[in-house]
Amino acid sequence: AFNTRLSGMMAQALAPTGALMAFLSLLTGALWGKPMWGAWWVWDARLTSELILLFLYIGYMALTAAIDDARRADKAGALLLLVGVVNIPIIYFSVKWWNTLHQGSSINLAKSSMATTMLWGMLLMAMCFWMYSIAVALMRVRTIMLERERNTEWVKNLLIGGEK
Repeated sequence: AFNTRLSGMMAQALAPTGALMAFLSLLTGALWGKPMWGAWWVWDARLTSELILLFLYIGYMALTAAIDDARRADKAGALLLLVGVVNIPIIYFSVKWWNTLHQGSSINLAKSSMATTMLWGMLLMAMCFWMYSIAVALMRVRTIMLERERNTEWVKNLLIGGEK
């Protein structure tokens, strides 16, 4: 089909950051949930689907690391990602589809039910998380490219040229 190498490398670069963000959302949600709901964890639809997302990230990283051939690892990882992408709308719409502890969206394009200071703080932190994720992913994909292409002439020239 598309047989692009960059998409596999980008997925491999993004997976650890995605897993970190999923873990942090579950951890901070538990810290917030204990005083609000009286429990660290409940089998709520949003929480459970977010936990599945974390397991998908970990499974993807384990699967691609277990296969030595990079192209085969990319193909196997792509199949797992295709299965895992089904979970994204489930996470997003879970509060609308099922009766959960989580409330619906507090903001949309037309209006927000959040206090202005909270909204600006949330938007600032969201932008910071995006910037961090993009920066780390680009650094990781560069490293992955250099690792995969280490025996090619252009990488050898890059390394020799960088030492002068």
